[in-house]
Amino acid sequence: MRFGYWTPVFGGWLRNVDDEQIPLTFPHLAEIAQTAERVGFDLTLVPELNLNDIRGYAGPTFDAWATTTALAAVTSTLELMVALRPSYHPPALTAKQATTIQAIAGNRFTLNVVSSWWAEEARQYGVEFHEHDDRYALTAEYVDVLRGLWTQTPFTHHGPSFDFEGTYLEPKPEVLPLIYAGGESEAGRQAISGFADAYLTHGGTVDELAAKIGDMRRRREELGREPFEHVGMAAYAIARDTEQEAQAELERITDVRHGAAYESYQEFVSRSHLDTAVDLKDYSVSNRGLRPGFVGTPEQVAEKILAFEAVGVDTLLLQFSPALTELERFAEQVVPLVRGEVATHVGG
Repeated sequence: MRFGYWTPVFGGWLRNVDDEQIPLTFPHLAEIAQTAERVGFDLTLVPELNLNDIRGYAGPTFDAWATTTALAAVTSTLELMVALRPSYHPPALTAKQATTIQAIAGNRFTLNVVSSWWAEEARQYGVEFHEHDDRYALTAEYVDVLRGLWTQTPFTHHGPSFDFEGTYLEPKPEVLPLIYAGGESEAGRQAISGFADAYLTHGGTVDELAAKIGDMRRRREELGREPFEHVGMAAYAIARDTEQEAQAELERITDVRHGAAYESYQEFVSRSHLDTAVDLKDYSVSNRGLRPGFVGTPEQVAEKILAFEAVGVDTLLLQFSPALTELERFAEQVVPLVRGEVATHVGG
């Protein structure tokens, strides 16, 4: 199992807690990244939104790509997966940026290609917002353009959304960035099966993940593609010395109040074609992070993680609050159990 964490470029993940003790400063984000490397985390996902869907429109958020570039310069082993939404990035310029960051990072740079969902953000930032299935069609062509620019000289492409003739992009990346993508709709799954190297999903139950992974494996086989290099899942983790302490923390963070971010959450639900009904508990933590049930003692959490590993999940993208202290706690208490260093404790 590979362990990753979400870089808190929104200042936190909890919609019902005003102060998560996660200051939105680069020194703090750098400290989290350097600590994650030291305690054995494998990667970080840097999400991209220009508006804050945790704190509401007036909430702060850092630019994902600038943050990733800076993190590349202050880390040495962490995989840096940055979110990329094609509507917000001209593909040739993105290919150039990605090549540059890849060089800075020493080939640790990867992409999470996301088909945008937030129409209000697009309106405020002057970006065209396409219909759901059209967004995935554009994304598939966009990835083709990126790979073409990274591998062909000169590059020519004439497609429905992008047109290039004799384009030079130098230097080429030494290692092509791995392309991750996630989606639950029929259009999303079919597109991702064709263009992505790795598959990501929101949090779910073991049975839900087993069904998703089986479906995506079938689609890859039908397309004559190799299996995905990785299958990752988002999750929120609460590990405590006792189950009672973990449940008390869960109750604290799911004390739902309809705050400023509820409007953006409702838009996400309405604009996305989700395969699972969501509720106000899902609203409390982003990306259905509580659904996997990583709440309890270290032994209980590790046992649940091993159940997901058994159905094919090999990468966890975890959210913690406060990010720094909880990440360290998780690395010290849970990771060794999952990786077999003290495996006799699991379930015992």
